[in-house]
Amino acid sequence: MQVLKGIKVYVLLLNVDFIPVFGEKDLPEWMEFLFQLVISCVIGVVFVYMMERQNVTGKGSWILSLVLTVPTVFLYFPLSHLAIKDVPGFMYAEAIILWTAGHLLYVVKSTKRKKLQSHS
Repeated sequence: MQVLKGIKVYVLLLNVDFIPVFGEKDLPEWMEFLFQLVISCVIGVVFVYMMERQNVTGKGSWILSLVLTVPTVFLYFPLSHLAIKDVPGFMYAEAIILWTAGHLLYVVKSTKRKKLQSHS
């Protein structure tokens, strides 16, 4: 979406320049991406753990996915405010919509994957 629209939501997603240890260094994109993947995997492990522990199925998996993902949508505001790099502004509506859509697609993807695994 960043390439198509020119709005730096990908830069915002990977941005770690405001974290004291990481911000002191100019990290390559692959390291920032790896950091994002680690966070995503942690959320995924929590999701699977909660699914198994609570024996969640059907609509419950959607609800659990939303519960774990909705806070990441609201991270747009502090992340855009704290960023040192050039990222979308705090109240840039189109960027907020793209950010939200990307995270909601993550919900759809994660629940479909879990659904496929449960039928195998």
